[in-house]
Amino acid sequence: MGLKYQNAALVIAGHGSARNPDSATPTLAHAESIRQRGIFAEVATCFWKQEPRFHEVWRIVEGRDIFVVPNFLSEGHFTRTVIPREMGLTGRVTVRDGRTIRYCEPAGIHPHVTELLVEEAISVAPEVHPSETSLLIAGHGTGLDGRSSEAARDQAAKIAGAAGYAEVIAAFMEEPPLVAEWDKITSQPNVVVMPFFISDGLHSRQDIPVLLGILSEEGKPASGSGVLRQNPHDLRGKRLFYGAAIGTKPGFADIILDQVRAFQMPAG
Repeated sequence: MGLKYQNAALVIAGHGSARNPDSATPTLAHAESIRQRGIFAEVATCFWKQEPRFHEVWRIVEGRDIFVVPNFLSEGHFTRTVIPREMGLTGRVTVRDGRTIRYCEPAGIHPHVTELLVEEAISVAPEVHPSETSLLIAGHGTGLDGRSSEAARDQAAKIAGAAGYAEVIAAFMEEPPLVAEWDKITSQPNVVVMPFFISDGLHSRQDIPVLLGILSEEGKPASGSGVLRQNPHDLRGKRLFYGAAIGTKPGFADIILDQVRAFQMPAG
C-alpha cells in the first residue's frame, strides 16, 4: 500500500463481549496482521465489553501520534458517542497530554466492504450462477442501533446494481423482512446468506443458523468452518449456502489501513 507510519501508533477499537470471547477474535487478528507488516511503531486494540477498555488503552500506547479506527460496520451510537466519550476524543483530531489523536471513519463504511461481500458470497457458492441465486445480507435489526440496519440495506442496494444476482435482499433477525422467512422472501432456487456482522459470535454461529433451519434450537453453536463445510444445505425446497461474518475476513485489515490512509487533517 506504500503506507508507512513508523513513528505513529494505530489503535483498533472493537465492541468485544464479556460472554463470548470470539467477539474480539477478528479485531485481534486484524491488529496482528497489520503489526506484522511493520507499518506502525505500535498497534493496539481496545474494547467496549472486555479488557483493555476504551479508556484504558492510553496506558498501553506510548506513541504521541495516534490513529484510532473503530472496527464497527456502521456509523452510529458507538462510533459517534461511546468511543469519543470513553476515549476522551473531542473531534476528528484531539490534542491532549502531548499527543495528537486522529479519529478515523469506521471500517465498515469503507466502499471496499461491498466488494468483500461479493467476493465472499461467490466463494461460498462458487458452483452456482448469480442469475439463479438470491443473496441475503443478514443483520440484526430492531433492538440495536438503527444505523446498522440501514448499513445492511445500503450494502444490498449497492450489490443489487453491480453483481449480477437475481435479487439482493437485506433481511433481519428482528424486523421484516425476516431471516426466518428466507425461503418466502426469495424467488431463486439458490440462496446465499452472508451475515453482516464484525465477528462470528452467537448471532452468526447460532441464532441465524437456527432461524434458517440449519441448526435446531437445542443444537450447539456451529463453528464458522463447520457450517461452511456443510454447504449447500438442502432446505425448504431450495439450496442454501451460508457464509461467515464479513468482519472475519482477512481483507478487513486492508480496509482498516485504508481508513487511516483516507484520513485528512481538517483545515485550521
